Amino acid sequence: MKYATASIALAVAALVTGHAQAADTGKTREQVRAELAEAQRTGDIAASKDVGFDEFTPSTGRKLNELNPAAYPAKPAVAGKTREQVRAELAEAQRTGDIFASKDVGVDEFASGAGRKLNELNPAAYPAKPAVAGKTREQVRAELAEAQRTGDIFASKDVGVDEFASGAGRKLNEVFPNLYPVTRTN
Repeated sequence: MKYATASIALAVAALVTGHAQAADTGKTREQVRAELAEAQRTGDIAASKDVGFDEFTPSTGRKLNELNPAAYPAKPAVAGKTREQVRAELAEAQRTGDIFASKDVGVDEFASGAGRKLNELNPAAYPAKPAVAGKTREQVRAELAEAQRTGDIFASKDVGVDEFASGAGRKLNEVFPNLYPVTRTN
């Protein structure tokens, strides 16, 4: 009985969450309901903490299809890379030094190479990475001018409507909507 109650509560929570997400993503109610029905059919819903293998192993963070795979349809296998593709990627990584160094490889006897790539430890031994073109000064200034015009800049925590409403984490056009032009989204 407690499993049925937990499943119903989980379905209602997913439906409510789905409605909140639908408002954010522009999905219709029918689309959200279809997604919920598909998730219930495939077991792609997080299990409640009370559902588990036994009374000592809770399912925290696991999905229903992970806890009981025989009760749900099998997921389709995803095609992986071919042996030739993997070998080509390895050869390219070795050529460019874009491969992690072992912990024994380091700059000197005190600096370990753990967590660093070979091209970071010895950049002269590998080809240089191409530089990514940035924005020009004029482009940055134009973007700044547009952001100032529309209020699309974060307000400081000291800026607010009153002494109780801080501007921290909000943009100027959110704090003072009447001072900036309305931007319409499609």
